[in-house]
Amino acid sequence: MATRASSARTGAAAPAPDGPVILIVGEEDLLVERAVTAVVQALPQPASGAEPGTGVHDVHAADLAASELSMLTAPSLFGGDCVVIVRGAQDANVAVSSELGELAAAMPDGVFLVITHAGAAKGKSLLTALTKAGASRIDCPSIRRFGERMDFLRAELARSGRKADDSGLRALIDAVGTDLRDLASACDQLSSDTTGVINAQVVARYWRGKAEASGFSVADRTLGQVGTARGKGSDALAAELGMPSWKVDRVRQQLRGWSASGLARAHSAVAQADAEVKGEGASAGYALERAVRVIVASRSGER
Repeated sequence: MATRASSARTGAAAPAPDGPVILIVGEEDLLVERAVTAVVQALPQPASGAEPGTGVHDVHAADLAASELSMLTAPSLFGGDCVVIVRGAQDANVAVSSELGELAAAMPDGVFLVITHAGAAKGKSLLTALTKAGASRIDCPSIRRFGERMDFLRAELARSGRKADDSGLRALIDAVGTDLRDLASACDQLSSDTTGVINAQVVARYWRGKAEASGFSVADRTLGQVGTARGKGSDALAAELGMPSWKVDRVRQQLRGWSASGLARAHSAVAQADAEVKGEGASAGYALERAVRVIVASRSGER
């Protein structure tokens, strides 16, 4: 049986299984979980009248003992297909790993084996053995780049028949962060609670300022990083810092007229004013006034 590889980066439904052994490879838990669900749904379903989940065994490789797989895949007294999901195969001990490889090479009739593997160096020999055994492989590549997260959000919203412009997608990442589960949940919320094209204003209104606050925090952390990098192009620096190149360009525009020492003094002034406004100072108004003066002087180079 030839190995067939496919990809499920955006969380779209996995292709129909090709053979009794399906190997799902990736570190993105959400995408792997969705791929498992899609594969199991595409497999032959229990006979009419059977209870949901009949014949489906869902286990973690780290919890399996030697020979336990043989019991799970043994023919049922009542007949019918059997589906065994083994999650985290890279964590299997030596005995279980060997058993998985042997089972994949000689699958019993009516048994389907769905295996997930992180794809890293740990448990690589098992990954190789499963591939040689002819497992149908589905890759769930990690989503790390900004553009990939934008594509993920577009796909998530499309699942609900919704669209967002680029400003809305960027605002959503600023408001929610980069965790895929959080982003998927946010898309579900926006799809249910808003109408029309989702833009930055819709996101800001829905999160009541969370996007702006988060965006400020990110800028506050990255001003220093971008400001101290000299002689690097936007693309190279963006890859190094893990941010989109357009954000590097925007931060560099904000840094015009600032020196490293002036920026440090301004940050210190803001931190001091924040503490005094929250109760550590005698006058919140005076604290803000002093902070503004220090910031202006810091940018002009005065002390």
